[in-house]
Amino acid sequence: MSDEMKTDLWRRWKAGESISVISRGIGKPPGSVFTVLKHHGGIAPLPRKERVGSLTLGEREEISRRLCAGDSYRAIAALPPWACRVHGQQ
Repeated sequence: MSDEMKTDLWRRWKAGESISVISRGIGKPPGSVFTVLKHHGGIAPLPRKERVGSLTLGEREEISRRLCAGDSYRAIAALPPWACRVHGQQ
């Protein structure tokens, strides 16, 4: 189920619509709607937010490239922080 569908599902659920009405509205079987609601206990999850200090996509890709090239974890960790930056971020 796409993020847009889930947003619509939670909006409809909060408005008091039944599982059957929601399933018809988003075009998914009632069992799929029920599963999403059950997984979260009927309470919409908080929006995800990025943790301070987490690696960017470019940094993760650079680490992956270095691992594929045969560099060890220790060698990658010893690099200066700017070494794992994508060229556009420098």
